[in-house]
Formats: sequence, structure tokens, C-alpha cells
Amino acid sequence: MKIFEKLKNIVKREKETNKESLEIYDKGLEKTRNEFVSKLNLLGIKYTKVNEAYFEELEDILISADIGVNTVFNFLNRLRDRVKKEKIEDTKNLMEIIIDELFIIYVNNESLTTKLNLNQNGLTVVLMVGVNGVGKTTTIAKLAYKYKQMGKKVMMIAGDTFRAGAVEQLKIWADKTDSLFYGKENIDPAGVIYDGLEEALKNNVDIVFIDTAGRLQNKVNLMKELEKINKVIGKLIPGAPHETLLVIDAATGQNGIMQATSFKEITNITGLVLTKLDGTAKGGIVLAIKEEVGLPVKFIGLGEKMTDLQEFDIEEYIYGLFKEMM
Repeated sequence: MKIFEKLKNIVKREKETNKESLEIYDKGLEKTRNEFVSKLNLLGIKYTKVNEAYFEELEDILISADIGVNTVFNFLNRLRDRVKKEKIEDTKNLMEIIIDELFIIYVNNESLTTKLNLNQNGLTVVLMVGVNGVGKTTTIAKLAYKYKQMGKKVMMIAGDTFRAGAVEQLKIWADKTDSLFYGKENIDPAGVIYDGLEEALKNNVDIVFIDTAGRLQNKVNLMKELEKINKVIGKLIPGAPHETLLVIDAATGQNGIMQATSFKEITNITGLVLTKLDGTAKGGIVLAIKEEVGLPVKFIGLGEKMTDLQEFDIEEYIYGLFKEMM
């Protein structure tokens, strides 16, 4: 079944079940949809026939949605091939193919999972990385809330030990989400994390979320720090950390892709969390970052409420962008 048909079924399902996550995607991608789809609609009115001028303007629209230059070029090459192969002349018939190809570019014949890799034999350790100011601490709180709602025993460990107020900020979120907490200021992060994990094991915790420093200016120091942290975690819990999630502010656009590239060079990233997607019209970064960095998006932030951090679903994302064209 083509993705366009699947999306029409999603629209039907929304009307029948009023599914909460669909509503969150719908509302959270409103800025991008209004900007992106309105331009596509105008393009379809301006050009009734598919020609090179149409493709050039489509390229500008896709780049302005922050889909990324390399991704846009790959996408347009695929689109041109299909137009030629399927002998498409009317731009009205092109929308289904645009939706199809955006979906294909993200999935790329891979089996993608958005689920956290939970340790079935004890404590799950999730290491959170990212530069300061991207919403890392609030993301930890939202993840803690999510898994607390599922009946898991959760702990937060403050590994960002030298930044003023970082430990206290995480402690406040631990209290708000009724999670256990371990943290000390101005001492070696690896030592704090080791002691925190020992406490977690003693208290039969299910999931630990570890905050880390975000000083990307000096990659060598950060790499050494993360190497030491990973070694300490693995010594205490073989096979851990089970996930290393990179948090990126979606509004930073191409700068976010540069951050992903840099962090991928210095530690083993297993997935991405894109925050503040609701606050930007550049929601195309979801497609660009997967294409350019080769890492799956596991969660997206579509609002400020605890429930607005959603497991990423490519079909619901594409639906959120193109709902009004169904």
C-alpha cells in the first residue's frame, strides 16, 4: 500500500477514534504545515504542468522548510525519475508522489524502531547528551514521566556537575516527577555516575536517565569525559549504556545537524530527540537529520506539557505535515 493511502487511513482513524497522539502531531506541526503546505498549494496553482521552473521553485520551498540541501537534491532526483517513468504532466497528480518520496527518503528500506532498548535483565541505563540550552533536562523529565506512567521505577543522575545550577535543576525535575535522584556538584562526573548507579542497583530501579555536560566547544575534553563515563557505566552494568540519546533543538535547523555530526564523532549515539518542533516552521529537519547523519529520531517534542514528548512515528509525522491535502 502506498504511503498516501496509509495516510488517508490515518485521517479516517483520527475521525473515528480521536487518537491523542495524532492530535499532538497535528497541533505540534501546525507552524511547519501552514508555511510548507500553503507554499505547495500556491505552487500547484501557479503551475498546472510539471516543468523545470516548477522543480526549481519546489526546491526552494523544501530548503526553506529546513529539509537540507543534500536531502532536497536526492529527493528531487528521485521525483524527476518518477515523473519521467510514470509520464506525469499535471502537477495535481504529483502530490501523492511527493508524499511517497519524502516517506521513502526517511525510511530508506531500513527497519527503524523508536522504542528504547530496555534491558530485559535488570537496570536500563540511558545516557543523555547534547549542548546546553537544547532542552536536555526537561526532556529527561518528560521521559521520566512517560516511564513512571508505565509503572517503571525511575532515577535521574546529574552528570553535569560543574555547570552552575545544573544539579539543582535536575533535582527539581526529579521531585516533580516523583523520581529518585543522585547528584553532587563540582566533582568528577564519572565518579558521581558510578555512585548513582550503585544506588540505583540497591533500590531496584528500572530505568536511569543520566544528564551530561554539553560543552561542545572543546570536543577533545568532552570526548575524554564521555569515554570515561561509558567505561564506568559498562564496568558496573555490562552492556550499558543501553541508549545514548542526543537532544537537539529543532529550531536551530542546520546547526542541529552540525551538532549531530560532532557528537556522532565523539560517542556512540543510538538515537535523536528533537525538541521544540512545535515552535518552528522548519519541521523538515526531521527528514534532513536522518538522511545526513544516519541516526533515527526516537522522540520529538511537540509542546511544553509532559505528554507532548512523543515517540517518533514517520507516518504520523508525514500526516501532520500533509493532513489538509488528504
